[in-house]
Amino acid sequence: MTAEAVISFLETLKIPEGPKAGEPLRLASYQKDFVRGAMAPDVMVGCLSIGRGNAKTALSAGIALGAVMGVWDDQPRREIIMAARNRDQAKTAFGFMVGFIDGLPEEERELFTIRRGSRLEIEYDNNGTGLARCIAADGRSILGGAPNLAILDERAAWERDKGDLLENAILSGLGKRNGKALIISTSAPDDANTFSRWLDEPPPGTFVQEHRPPFGLPADDRDSLLQANPGALEGIGASLEWLEAQAQRAIARGGSALASFRNLNRNERVSTEDRSVLVTVDEWLSAEVSELPERDGPCVLGVDLGGSRSMSAAAMFWPMTGRLESIGTFPALPGLVDRGAADGVSGRYSEMHERGELSVLGENTVPPGPWLASVVRQLDGYPVTCIVGDRFRHAEFTEAMAKAGLSRVPFIWRGFGWKDGAEDIERFRRALFDGQVKTLPSLLLRSAFADAITLVDPAGNAKLAKGRSLGRIDAAAATVLAVAEGARQVARPARQKARIGWA
Repeated sequence: MTAEAVISFLETLKIPEGPKAGEPLRLASYQKDFVRGAMAPDVMVGCLSIGRGNAKTALSAGIALGAVMGVWDDQPRREIIMAARNRDQAKTAFGFMVGFIDGLPEEERELFTIRRGSRLEIEYDNNGTGLARCIAADGRSILGGAPNLAILDERAAWERDKGDLLENAILSGLGKRNGKALIISTSAPDDANTFSRWLDEPPPGTFVQEHRPPFGLPADDRDSLLQANPGALEGIGASLEWLEAQAQRAIARGGSALASFRNLNRNERVSTEDRSVLVTVDEWLSAEVSELPERDGPCVLGVDLGGSRSMSAAAMFWPMTGRLESIGTFPALPGLVDRGAADGVSGRYSEMHERGELSVLGENTVPPGPWLASVVRQLDGYPVTCIVGDRFRHAEFTEAMAKAGLSRVPFIWRGFGWKDGAEDIERFRRALFDGQVKTLPSLLLRSAFADAITLVDPAGNAKLAKGRSLGRIDAAAATVLAVAEGARQVARPARQKARIGWA
């Protein structure tokens, strides 16, 4: 079998660098699993997602070396492509291949020609010529190629347009030689990334091995650290003690340090960009509780009325107790599965629907009146103190409230620009950081806050915006409106009774 031939060859190599340099290479169980899955006869593309430092690049470089040498594929004039985002990243894989070659017997080393100039190439002249090329993500540099094996290293970090162009060019050439592609990377920052799509929606002939822990766990959770870093128990990469120490350091620093640790070391889909995010993942997770406080005191209803085909969302907030409930609604057409595929979130909308966080109403559009009435029904008769919404949708809100029987409920108009937006965002953040917002774990809210960023003007004022064009931040916008208004109500001094009464 090809997979067993690959494993046997890899274990004849010597470790090129690190504390165990010069020792025979021994594959860990997760590495053997990937080789067996990716090298199966009916597989064209093998995808591996794992935390940084688990030797995924070294593993793929070893496979590339065996392919160049024709160990399991004796086609003449073999071509191996090792692609990376830029030349510096390509040199990492190139360096591993050269290191493995240096550990071969002298008579074998003499068959290699290594070029380190403007092109990074390794040529092997025996049993038919083999050529390995290391290239950057520029699709024009590979058009017309016919590789036997292609390795796409750190695919999640590639530039979107150039990366997709290179990937398509490589995959289109694999069929000429019955070749394979190995796509390896740590997790992308979001579901819309092309690498995430490979993992979530693998086409036929694709093998996927993903070491990603469940979302929402503490950064220093031991079991999930081992799930993302299986090499820690087999002497590959960082030890578990080092990972735990780095997790605690990242927790203490917060911000970009924590986001980067989650993305790179825990292999989570977390954006490492924190300059403009509304709140970070860990900041939002601090609001999630296992049991909600009682519905007590005034209830503020924040509403983000969707457009003709977008989501409408509502957030119900009790400022006296901090209780927060949220719901989103889509029209029935297109269906949640098709809508999730179009928005690049796979089956997330269907999962939200199963959890009771996302509903479907209307056919092609969400009717504002019936939808607002359905939101109020979820309160089971609890009175709404006020409704907060976008002032630019004044006419639609007025009609919707009339149809829902809410004409007497005070409506507070807020803008989403820098004037109102800056105040609402700051009040929301302050309430969240002070522990005054409490909600059950909600995939709807997690998804919305993951896509929510802020645009900041020269004076430092912020307004809410999408982090990606297909992002759905409606639930986050409704939450900001509700919590900010609740904070204003709590901050207002209580009105004292008049001391003089008129007869």
